Amino acid sequence: MKTIYFILLAAVAMVLVFVLNNKEDKQNQAIYVATNGNDHNVGTKSKPFRTLKKAAVEANAGTTVLIRKGNYHEKLVVKHSGTNSKPITFKAYNKEKVVLSGKDLKDVEGDTALVSINNKNYVTISGLTIQGLTTDLADETVMGIYVKGSSSHITLENNNVNHIETHADDGNAHGIAIYGTGTMKDINISNNTLEDLKLGASESLVLNGNIDGFKIENNIVRRSDNIGIDLIGYEGTSKDKTVDFVRNGIVKNNIVYEISSYGNPAYGEDYAAGGIYVDGGKNIIIEKNTVYASDIGIEATSEHAKKYADNITIINNIIYENFFTGISIGGYDEDRGGTTNSTISQNILYRNDTKGLDGGQLLLQYDTKNNVVEKNILTAGPSRIFISNYFKTNQKNKLQKNVFHKEKGELGIWIWKEEEYTSFHKFQKASNSDEKSSYIDPKYQNENNYDFRLKKDSPAKKVVF
Repeated sequence: MKTIYFILLAAVAMVLVFVLNNKEDKQNQAIYVATNGNDHNVGTKSKPFRTLKKAAVEANAGTTVLIRKGNYHEKLVVKHSGTNSKPITFKAYNKEKVVLSGKDLKDVEGDTALVSINNKNYVTISGLTIQGLTTDLADETVMGIYVKGSSSHITLENNNVNHIETHADDGNAHGIAIYGTGTMKDINISNNTLEDLKLGASESLVLNGNIDGFKIENNIVRRSDNIGIDLIGYEGTSKDKTVDFVRNGIVKNNIVYEISSYGNPAYGEDYAAGGIYVDGGKNIIIEKNTVYASDIGIEATSEHAKKYADNITIINNIIYENFFTGISIGGYDEDRGGTTNSTISQNILYRNDTKGLDGGQLLLQYDTKNNVVEKNILTAGPSRIFISNYFKTNQKNKLQKNVFHKEKGELGIWIWKEEEYTSFHKFQKASNSDEKSSYIDPKYQNENNYDFRLKKDSPAKKVVF
């Protein structure tokens, strides 16, 4: 009798193991999609699905959706969440060229995106080309990728987003838009290219609202008619006003260029677009980025009165030949907010203000306080302005160990609290710059080829290192 009992137990155990293993296999499966597939297939490599819609319905935790090459004239709407150990991934198979095209989508009012993630967690979108979504409607916002709600642990990597366009004078478009209406955490955007976007009043890559923890690394953002990378707060995106701002993240090793609002119908002839822009964010590091041929290299402030970009670290960036200014902090007028408790350090600011708009290399605007500007090397552009500060609301800002490039036969101009100085020593005294700040030739390796490494005998090394 005991023998039969143990045999029965062993059989039950074997059945349980089989069921659990089968469930595990199902949760870690690959689903295939191909343009020659059929949604009545089983979704294997030899019998793939035809549509992303079908794959999204079938993709549960642990599923990787492998998309074969070709053009897909449909939206991808993520239907399910993954888990920490079993994320859901949508990716191009074996780096094949997979194009999600908005060419056949008709204009409709509201939000339209080629990839949508709403209140989902542990999702990765990888290796896709997302393109060709346009609108003529002012009431439609078109987007390449749109993540919203309380979505967390989201990774967007190795995608190309291009030709997302609004053609309406008062329209809006985004390449990638992350909107934290609920609490978002762990947003990772890396190795993407965003290019050739017509954005209206919106941005190429934007994080807005209640987002706590993010990384934006190794992306290329270029040739678009409004802001490149934007980190926003205080716009009412989150209903909880106490956390309605992007925070605790890093923007690193990105290349941003040819970002300009000039000619954009929403801006006319204004050079107002930042390559990288913090608008009311907090506790953010902007490090080792290269920004050039844009309106403003890097900007940190808040557009909302009595609100601030707070604890922003702008460090080790190369910012050159931008149209208005290199780095800007503070509100653009007295109805805006400002910049506080932030650090601008070890940046190369080279010949910005190319349009002669008096922004200089470093622009201090309305309501800047308790900021540190240190160990930067500044080379004046055509306007010859190093620092431009036309507001007297400049409080307790420290300037120390900065190097201003002295060029033979060229004038240097510093504007501090509305006073213009052509004498470095008078500016040094007026701004309370420390004695180690210098007006010298830093001796770049090869500035004509934008090689801003310092030569061995550079006197700047003693100042900035």
